[in-house]
Amino acid sequence: MLYLVATPIGNLEDISLRAIRVLQEADIIACEDTRHARTLFERHGIRPRRLVSYHSHNERSRAAELAEDLRTGASVALVTDAGTPGISDPAWAIVKEAIGLDIEVVPIPGACAAIAALSGSGMDTTRFAFEGFLPLKKGRRTRLAEIANEERTVVLYESPHRIKRLLEELIGVCGPHREASLAREITKLHEEFVRGPLLDVLTRLDERFPESVKGECVLVLSGRRDRDVADENE
Repeated sequence: MLYLVATPIGNLEDISLRAIRVLQEADIIACEDTRHARTLFERHGIRPRRLVSYHSHNERSRAAELAEDLRTGASVALVTDAGTPGISDPAWAIVKEAIGLDIEVVPIPGACAAIAALSGSGMDTTRFAFEGFLPLKKGRRTRLAEIANEERTVVLYESPHRIKRLLEELIGVCGPHREASLAREITKLHEEFVRGPLLDVLTRLDERFPESVKGECVLVLSGRRDRDVADENE
C-alpha cells in the first residue's frame, strides 16, 4: 500500500494522529529530504524502519525501485519537506507506478499551504484555480495573461526573492486594483497576511522589506470582474 502523508508546513504540531501512526507502521518512508524529515520524526517519536530519499532529481528512478517494493508487499509512506505530496512537490511518478500495479493509494490529509492561504484570504472560495509556481521563462507571459482573465480566485506559490517581481507582473496584466492576499510564513512564528489591491500589497512589502521578502509566500488573487477591464486600460 502507498500512503501519501501530509506533513506540517511550519508548526510541527500540525500533523494528524493518523499520519503519525502510518509513519510509525510503514515498512519504508520515502522523504524529499531525509535530514529535514528526521526533525519531524524526533519531535513525534517516530522511528522509521527504513528511510529513503525521494525528490525531484531522483523521482523516476526511485519510483521504479519503490514500485518493486510495493509489488512485493511492502507498505510505503511518502512525505515531502512540507505539506501534501504532489502539490508542487514530488509524488506523481510513484502514484502512477502504484496505480499501474493495482496497488492501493491512500492519501493521509493534512497541511497544505495553498488551502491555508486561501481560507484566510477573504477571497471567494466557492471556485478557485491552483497555479502553483509559474515557469521562470518559457510560457510565463502566456500563463500571466491566462491568470489575468481567470474569473475564479487564483492561488500562486512564489519564493520570497521573486514575489515582488510577480506582483509587478500581475499589476501589469491585471491592473493595480485587483484584490490580493499575500500569506507569508504560514503557521510559523511570523505568520502574516497582507491583503488589499495589488499595488498596495507591493507598496507595503517595499516599505517593510526594501530588499528581499522574508519567508515562503502564497499569493491569492481575486477573479476577474467587469471593472478590471477599465483598470487594465488606465
